Amino acid sequence: MVLPIILYGNPILRKKCLDIDFSFYENRKKINQLIKDMFETIHKVKGVGLAAPQIGKNIRLFIVETPYLEEKDIINNYKEVFINAKILKTYGKKSKFNEGCLSIPGIMGYIKRKSNVIIEYFDQNWKKQKKTLTGICARVILHEYDHIEGKLFIDYFSYKKKKIIEKKLMNLSKTNSL
Repeated sequence: MVLPIILYGNPILRKKCLDIDFSFYENRKKINQLIKDMFETIHKVKGVGLAAPQIGKNIRLFIVETPYLEEKDIINNYKEVFINAKILKTYGKKSKFNEGCLSIPGIMGYIKRKSNVIIEYFDQNWKKQKKTLTGICARVILHEYDHIEGKLFIDYFSYKKKKIIEKKLMNLSKTNSL
């Protein structure tokens, strides 16, 4: 099922998300269905990542799939589920990249992020993982991770850029979802 995407202005996008308690079988079934729906949603909108707050859920869950990423020569269809993710370390040179967000349509901006990330999480099979990711893949993960921490990519904009987009943001905040 394609899920509605929550837009800028909804308070859930600014909340730090809660860990998922998957000790109960029923929770696992619900989360697995939610993951399936999230992938269906990003396929429909041709996104590369989606975090639970963007669909109205205050839980530490995000997905990444990159078939619609323009940099196909850099990364070839990376797909992963991140449950209860924790970033252990970011490192490397910071680079700029023009980012956008499904929850803030029509707004793009160059964001500086570190080029490497070490992240610990549970995958879709509820197995604990620890991975080091680099380049554009690290960038997508950092963007989605920000969502479960209550941050948005526009938080990294300069004061001047924030003033330029202020009216667009106000208009978006009057809309509930896509």
